[in-house]
Amino acid sequence: MPPTPPPPVRPARGRFITLEGPDGSGKTLQARRLADGLRATGLDVVLAREPGGTRLGERIRELLLEPTGRMSPAADVLLFNAARAEHVAEVIEPALAAGRTVVCARYADSTLAYQGYGSRQPLDVLRTVIAFATGGLVPDLTILLDLPAEAGLSRKAPDDHTRFEAAFDVEFHRRVRAGFLELAAAEPSRWIVVDADREADAVFESVLAAALR
Repeated sequence: MPPTPPPPVRPARGRFITLEGPDGSGKTLQARRLADGLRATGLDVVLAREPGGTRLGERIRELLLEPTGRMSPAADVLLFNAARAEHVAEVIEPALAAGRTVVCARYADSTLAYQGYGSRQPLDVLRTVIAFATGGLVPDLTILLDLPAEAGLSRKAPDDHTRFEAAFDVEFHRRVRAGFLELAAAEPSRWIVVDADREADAVFESVLAAALR
Protein backbone atom coordinates (compact mmCIF):
# COMPACT_ATOMS: atom_id res chain seq x y z
CA MET A 1 0.00 0.00 0.00
CA PRO A 2 1.24 3.52 -0.71
CA PRO A 3 2.18 5.50 2.38
CA THR A 4 -0.54 7.65 3.87
CA PRO A 5 0.06 11.26 2.88
CA PRO A 6 0.67 13.62 5.77
CA PRO A 7 -2.23 15.86 6.79
CA PRO A 8 -2.22 19.32 5.22
CA VAL A 9 -0.28 21.92 7.16
CA ARG A 10 -2.62 24.44 8.70
CA PRO A 11 -1.38 28.02 8.98
CA ALA A 12 -0.67 29.22 12.48
CA ARG A 13 -3.53 31.31 13.78
CA GLY A 14 -3.05 35.04 13.30
CA ARG A 15 -2.87 37.71 15.97
CA PHE A 16 -5.73 40.06 16.76
CA ILE A 17 -4.75 43.60 17.79
CA THR A 18 -7.30 46.28 18.68
CA LEU A 19 -6.91 49.99 19.29
CA GLU A 20 -9.28 51.64 21.75
CA GLY A 21 -9.67 55.06 23.27
CA PRO A 22 -11.90 58.10 23.76
CA ASP A 23 -13.13 60.17 20.84
CA GLY A 24 -10.33 62.14 19.23
CA SER A 25 -7.56 59.87 20.49
CA GLY A 26 -6.34 59.06 16.97
CA LYS A 27 -7.43 55.42 16.63
CA THR A 28 -8.09 55.56 12.88
CA LEU A 29 -4.73 57.17 12.07
CA GLN A 30 -2.73 54.96 14.41
CA ALA A 31 -4.45 51.77 13.25
CA ARG A 32 -3.57 52.60 9.66
CA ARG A 33 0.03 53.41 10.55
CA LEU A 34 0.33 50.28 12.67
CA ALA A 35 -0.96 48.11 9.83
CA ASP A 36 1.62 49.64 7.50
CA GLY A 37 4.37 49.22 10.09
CA LEU A 38 3.58 45.55 10.63
CA ARG A 39 3.41 44.93 6.88
CA ALA A 40 6.93 46.37 6.64
CA THR A 41 8.09 43.53 8.92
CA GLY A 42 6.65 40.97 6.49
CA LEU A 43 3.31 40.28 8.15
CA ASP A 44 0.09 39.84 6.18
CA VAL A 45 -2.19 42.42 7.82
CA VAL A 46 -5.93 43.09 7.58
CA LEU A 47 -6.94 46.61 8.62
CA ALA A 48 -10.46 46.85 10.03
CA ARG A 49 -12.68 49.27 11.93
CA GLU A 50 -15.87 49.22 13.97
CA PRO A 51 -18.64 49.75 13.37
CA GLY A 52 -18.34 48.77 9.73
CA GLY A 53 -16.18 46.47 7.66
CA THR A 54 -19.05 44.64 5.95
CA ARG A 55 -22.00 45.68 3.83
CA LEU A 56 -24.35 45.34 6.80
CA GLY A 57 -21.87 46.94 9.17
CA GLU A 58 -21.43 50.05 7.02
CA ARG A 59 -25.19 50.57 6.85
CA ILE A 60 -25.47 50.23 10.62
CA ARG A 61 -22.53 52.62 11.01
CA GLU A 62 -24.48 55.35 9.21
CA LEU A 63 -27.36 54.94 11.65
CA LEU A 64 -25.17 54.84 14.74
CA LEU A 65 -22.96 57.83 13.97
CA GLU A 66 -25.41 60.19 12.28
CA PRO A 67 -24.92 63.52 14.12
CA THR A 68 -28.63 64.30 14.38
CA GLY A 69 -29.71 60.76 15.24
CA ARG A 70 -31.17 59.67 18.57
CA MET A 71 -31.56 56.21 20.05
CA SER A 72 -31.76 54.49 23.40
CA PRO A 73 -28.68 52.96 25.06
CA ALA A 74 -30.21 49.51 24.54
CA ALA A 75 -30.56 50.16 20.80
CA ASP A 76 -26.94 51.33 20.74
CA VAL A 77 -25.81 48.08 22.35
CA LEU A 78 -27.77 45.85 19.99
CA LEU A 79 -26.87 47.72 16.80
CA PHE A 80 -23.16 47.92 17.59
CA ASN A 81 -23.12 44.22 18.35
CA ALA A 82 -25.15 43.28 15.27
CA ALA A 83 -22.49 45.01 13.16
CA ARG A 84 -19.78 43.35 15.25
CA ALA A 85 -21.23 39.86 14.82
CA GLU A 86 -21.19 40.25 11.04
CA HIS A 87 -17.68 41.72 11.13
CA VAL A 88 -16.30 38.81 13.16
CA ALA A 89 -18.01 36.20 10.99
CA GLU A 90 -17.15 37.72 7.61
CA VAL A 91 -13.79 39.42 8.15
CA ILE A 92 -11.97 38.96 11.43
CA GLU A 93 -12.34 35.25 12.17
CA PRO A 94 -11.57 34.08 8.59
CA ALA A 95 -8.46 36.29 8.51
CA LEU A 96 -7.19 34.94 11.85
CA ALA A 97 -7.87 31.36 10.79
CA ALA A 98 -5.78 31.98 7.65
CA GLY A 99 -2.84 33.14 9.76
CA ARG A 100 -3.23 36.84 9.03
CA THR A 101 -2.77 39.65 11.56
CA VAL A 102 -5.88 41.77 12.15
CA VAL A 103 -5.56 45.39 13.32
CA CYS A 104 -8.96 46.82 14.27
CA ALA A 105 -9.86 50.37 15.33
CA ARG A 106 -12.40 49.75 18.12
CA TYR A 107 -13.88 46.44 19.15
CA ALA A 108 -15.98 45.04 22.00
CA ASP A 109 -14.27 47.07 24.75
CA SER A 110 -15.83 50.19 23.24
CA THR A 111 -19.27 48.81 24.08
CA LEU A 112 -18.21 48.36 27.70
CA ALA A 113 -16.69 51.85 27.87
CA TYR A 114 -19.39 53.80 26.01
CA GLN A 115 -22.63 51.98 26.74
CA GLY A 116 -21.44 50.54 30.07
CA TYR A 117 -19.45 53.25 31.84
CA GLY A 118 -20.68 56.15 29.71
CA SER A 119 -24.40 55.34 29.51
CA ARG A 120 -24.42 53.31 32.75
CA GLN A 121 -25.80 50.07 31.29
CA PRO A 122 -25.09 46.91 33.33
CA LEU A 123 -21.67 45.51 32.46
CA ASP A 124 -22.65 41.90 33.07
CA VAL A 125 -25.48 42.17 30.52
CA LEU A 126 -23.17 43.85 28.01
CA ARG A 127 -20.57 41.11 28.41
CA THR A 128 -23.21 38.47 27.68
CA VAL A 129 -24.32 40.28 24.52
CA ILE A 130 -20.70 40.75 23.40
CA ALA A 131 -19.84 37.09 23.98
CA PHE A 132 -22.81 36.03 21.86
CA ALA A 133 -21.99 38.48 19.07
CA THR A 134 -18.30 37.61 18.88
CA GLY A 135 -18.40 33.91 19.68
CA GLY A 136 -16.08 34.70 22.58
CA LEU A 137 -13.33 36.16 20.37
CA VAL A 138 -11.00 38.30 22.53
CA PRO A 139 -8.06 40.33 21.16
CA ASP A 140 -4.52 39.13 21.79
CA LEU A 141 -3.49 42.73 22.43
CA THR A 142 -5.46 45.90 23.06
CA ILE A 143 -3.68 49.26 22.84
CA LEU A 144 -5.46 52.04 24.70
CA LEU A 145 -4.79 55.50 23.28
CA ASP A 146 -5.42 57.53 26.40
CA LEU A 147 -5.92 61.27 26.73
CA PRO A 148 -8.26 63.59 28.66
CA ALA A 149 -11.78 63.76 27.28
CA GLU A 150 -11.53 67.51 26.71
CA ALA A 151 -8.33 67.15 24.71
CA GLY A 152 -9.82 64.50 22.46
CA LEU A 153 -13.03 66.42 21.83
CA SER A 154 -11.11 69.58 20.98
CA ARG A 155 -9.26 67.76 18.19
CA LYS A 156 -12.38 67.04 16.16
CA ALA A 157 -13.65 69.67 13.74
CA PRO A 158 -17.40 70.42 13.90
CA ASP A 159 -18.00 68.85 10.49
CA ASP A 160 -16.34 65.65 11.76
CA HIS A 161 -18.66 65.28 14.76
CA THR A 162 -20.67 62.07 15.14
CA ARG A 163 -23.67 61.59 17.40
CA PHE A 164 -21.29 60.89 20.25
CA GLU A 165 -19.81 64.39 20.10
CA ALA A 166 -23.07 66.13 19.18
CA ALA A 167 -25.44 64.54 21.69
CA PHE A 168 -23.30 63.54 24.69
CA ASP A 169 -21.80 65.98 27.20
CA VAL A 170 -18.23 66.09 28.45
CA GLU A 171 -19.13 64.19 31.63
CA PHE A 172 -20.21 61.25 29.49
CA HIS A 173 -16.84 61.29 27.72
CA ARG A 174 -15.00 61.52 31.05
CA ARG A 175 -16.83 58.39 32.21
CA VAL A 176 -15.86 56.67 28.97
CA ARG A 177 -12.19 57.46 29.50
CA ALA A 178 -12.34 56.31 33.12
CA GLY A 179 -14.02 53.12 31.95
CA PHE A 180 -11.27 52.36 29.46
CA LEU A 181 -8.63 52.88 32.14
CA GLU A 182 -10.50 50.62 34.56
CA LEU A 183 -10.77 47.89 31.92
CA ALA A 184 -7.05 48.17 31.18
CA ALA A 185 -6.12 47.99 34.86
CA ALA A 186 -8.26 44.87 35.33
CA GLU A 187 -6.54 42.96 32.50
CA PRO A 188 -2.92 44.13 32.26
CA SER A 189 -1.78 41.04 30.35
CA ARG A 190 -3.90 42.11 27.35
CA TRP A 191 -3.87 45.92 27.54
CA ILE A 192 -1.07 48.42 26.99
CA VAL A 193 -1.84 52.08 27.74
CA VAL A 194 -0.22 54.66 25.44
CA ASP A 195 -0.24 58.39 26.15
CA ALA A 196 -2.09 59.83 23.13
CA ASP A 197 -1.85 63.46 24.28
CA ARG A 198 1.33 63.90 22.18
CA GLU A 199 2.36 64.40 18.60
CA ALA A 200 1.15 61.64 16.29
CA ASP A 201 4.67 60.44 15.44
CA ALA A 202 5.56 59.98 19.10
CA VAL A 203 2.31 58.11 19.71
CA PHE A 204 2.99 55.83 16.75
CA GLU A 205 6.44 54.90 18.05
CA SER A 206 4.81 53.70 21.27
CA VAL A 207 2.01 51.89 19.43
CA LEU A 208 4.39 50.02 17.13
CA ALA A 209 6.68 49.09 20.03
CA ALA A 210 3.67 47.71 21.91
CA ALA A 211 2.56 45.61 18.96
CA LEU A 212 6.05 44.26 18.22
CA ARG A 213 6.58 43.40 21.86
